[in-house]
Amino acid sequence: MTQAGSVYPPLEARPMKNTICLFDVDKTLVPARRTASLEMQSLLSHLHHKCAIGYEQLSTPSAPVTSLFDFCFAENGLAAFKMGVPLSSTSFIDWIGETKYKALINWVLKYIADLDIPVKRGTFVEFRSGMVNISPIGRNAGNVERDEFQRYDKEHGIRKTMVEALKRQFPDLGLTYSIGGQISFDAFPVGWDETYCLRHVEAEKERRGDDHELYEDERTIGHTVANPEDTMRQPKELFDL
Repeated sequence: MTQAGSVYPPLEARPMKNTICLFDVDKTLVPARRTASLEMQSLLSHLHHKCAIGYEQLSTPSAPVTSLFDFCFAENGLAAFKMGVPLSSTSFIDWIGETKYKALINWVLKYIADLDIPVKRGTFVEFRSGMVNISPIGRNAGNVERDEFQRYDKEHGIRKTMVEALKRQFPDLGLTYSIGGQISFDAFPVGWDETYCLRHVEAEKERRGDDHELYEDERTIGHTVANPEDTMRQPKELFDL
């Protein structure tokens, strides 16, 4: 697959060169844990010719994701690519240290072992370069099991209760806990949230002398969407696609 930089105009040559559209993934570009549709890929390709586009984690059945976007941000931007080329990265394990990390994980596994919930499936802790993802039910749960756990969690507050227990157990670790999706939550250093990826865009701005628009903090303009169909509708209206 040809890389994005050789297929689309350079950033500075696009009609809206001072704008970047940054997309969330699950239930925004794709249904949860699914792949991007051909219609969505076509829309992104048209948008790609007008301005810079970026994402946080995406898979497609036939194309390397870094070929579809100018900026690819995984794990809130801790792992980042520009035009398919890796940018500087930061390691969670280097930040927290092995001793504190083991204490955290040992506590999490013991907590989940004693947790009485209807289903447990496996991969309860997923180590990533910029965070650790924790799932009481396990990330090997199927789609139906995920839906059922989401309903159970809304009623019983399984993840919320676990996060509160983590905060009491490790008050000095300097971690943020973010509950998202259906079955898990992330633990990462304070400040390493979704706005972390903006520093890569700001570095590009300083290099080129441009301004960019992104998502929800004071540097961005945010748009809420209901589902992938709504995601396709809004750019068509905003960018006359």
